[in-house]
Amino acid sequence: MTRNAAATDRAELAALDAKDPLGHARERFRLPPGVIYLDGNSLGPLPVATAGLVADAVERQWGEGLIRSWNDAGWIDLPQRIGAGIAPLLGTTPDCVIACDSVSVNLFKLAGAALAAQPGRRVIIAEADDFPTDSYILSGLARIAGAELRLVARDAITAALGPDVALLVLAHAHYATGAVHDMAATNAAAHGAGVLTLWDLSHSTGALALALDADGADYAVGCGYKYLNGGPGAPAFAWIARRHHDRLQAPLQGWMGHAKPFDFTQDYAPATGVARLAIGTPPILAMTALAAGVATFDGIDLGLAEAKSAALVHRFAILASGVAARFPALTVDPAASGRHGAQLVLRHPQGRRVMAALIARGIIGDFRPSDRLRFGFPALYTRFTDLWDAAEALTQVLAGDEWQDARFDALGVVS
Repeated sequence: MTRNAAATDRAELAALDAKDPLGHARERFRLPPGVIYLDGNSLGPLPVATAGLVADAVERQWGEGLIRSWNDAGWIDLPQRIGAGIAPLLGTTPDCVIACDSVSVNLFKLAGAALAAQPGRRVIIAEADDFPTDSYILSGLARIAGAELRLVARDAITAALGPDVALLVLAHAHYATGAVHDMAATNAAAHGAGVLTLWDLSHSTGALALALDADGADYAVGCGYKYLNGGPGAPAFAWIARRHHDRLQAPLQGWMGHAKPFDFTQDYAPATGVARLAIGTPPILAMTALAAGVATFDGIDLGLAEAKSAALVHRFAILASGVAARFPALTVDPAASGRHGAQLVLRHPQGRRVMAALIARGIIGDFRPSDRLRFGFPALYTRFTDLWDAAEALTQVLAGDEWQDARFDALGVVS
């Protein structure tokens, strides 16, 4: 599956499916018949194991074990155990990751910790068109902390790294375009200016092979419900480079982040390492579902997964370009040269209606204003033949008039 190979017909794509070394992983998911799911970059599908594990947590662990299951079933350690399972996907060690809270809350905690670690520097830099909640969180933190948030264009990031900058916050893979930052080069540039880095890995974890330690990152957060398949609203995760563990000052100090939470002392004493990022009681049922999602990556080579997703993106771009040749109102956002997220964007002036019509046909992608039809290609369950069938459905939608009456309420709303 080379990136520059062209798709010619469905039989060729079927042959690629037949020899796909990741083809077996599709059996780990419960995918509805008659549906081609190209929105796993917003919400991953249900793993086969999830229902049974959650049922056990409800019926046996909670129903029979009651409060004893905090110890007997290991509930109390779930955030660390799940973090350890995520660690190989990040290119780091198990003691540097914890599953907790949401991306937004973790972003606040780590950005606040970075400001505390950089006395005399009061500026946060972020990319101007990253996912909006990141700038919402950062602007709120800046207001509270007496700092300043500066949103800069992608090509101006390095030049913005001045002596007053404490922290650079970037989404590794852009939620809309799929463009990917060179993490190692960006970290090096930031550190050369005395700036710490905080990466949002929501559209990278489980899709791209990451190497946080080797690339020199400082902090990172990521999502549990996209490529990690942890379920709607699944807990997120946070990562801290080990060199920052001892001096980490989390701005939110909860009892689960205390060194001895069950001593119930009034004075706060932080736990060691990433454990101090815990705040309140972990949501055990949601954590159980996330653990099942993380387990779908057992034995998966992320380099191979990234290569497959890149091939899927490339081949779908070829097929979609063929559709666009027939219907000029449709355009294909070219995937950036080099590395790219596991998604592709098509554009159409009536994109919302077109996507709604596709969803009605069982081809599930999503829409982003003002005209983007976004399709995701997670490697674990997307087939090459899905590309052909989706392009055929798109052709039929544009050739007819069903999209003109399509309802909007079927469209996804998460990032």
